[in-house]
Amino acid sequence: MRYVCTVCGYVYDDAAESVPFAELPDDWICPLCRAPKSAFEPEQAAEPVASPATAPAVPVFDDDLQKLTAGQLAAIFSNLARGSEKQYKDEEAGLFSEIAAYFTAATPASEIASIDELAKMLEGDIREGYPLARSTAKAEGDRGAQRICVWGEKVSRMLASLLDRYRAEGEKMLEGAEVWVCTICGFVYIGEQPPELCPICKVPPWKFEKVEGRRSA
Repeated sequence: MRYVCTVCGYVYDDAAESVPFAELPDDWICPLCRAPKSAFEPEQAAEPVASPATAPAVPVFDDDLQKLTAGQLAAIFSNLARGSEKQYKDEEAGLFSEIAAYFTAATPASEIASIDELAKMLEGDIREGYPLARSTAKAEGDRGAQRICVWGEKVSRMLASLLDRYRAEGEKMLEGAEVWVCTICGFVYIGEQPPELCPICKVPPWKFEKVEGRRSA
């Protein structure tokens, strides 16, 4: 049996390991991205590629346009900047970053959400938001958008696992460690140094930034 990390894609193969996955301790973590054991799922057989005749229908949306907040626009343009940077489109990345900075400055201060509220929002993104966005991007043949959706879902899964860990350990989980964020895909890594390679977008460690000014225990 093979089990796949839903965050970074690492495969744990029972046939190649000395200990079956089911017998690993509950506190075992992914050796690549440090996601918990609960983030692993049994490997599924690859789905056949649908022919044009059997391809799923394009999702139908209401004609009403949704007004986005400054914070939502800041997040969108920030993601566009990261996607452009990943494709070595420096000019476009710079322009998107400027727009993101403008909307970030225009975003009003808000109350800090509770851990339960954050977890609920992440769960909604993982179970509903990203699958819908990914299917739409696939139907439109937008490979760049599909990649962003894949990255976003994996990062959200990692954030959800970190929230679960924080519930159990509190500030103790940060003792003797730093918080690092990949500037390309947003992957969050907790450790003394950033990983040698981002488990999500595969960029080198110098693409990670250390979160400064976090609250200490």
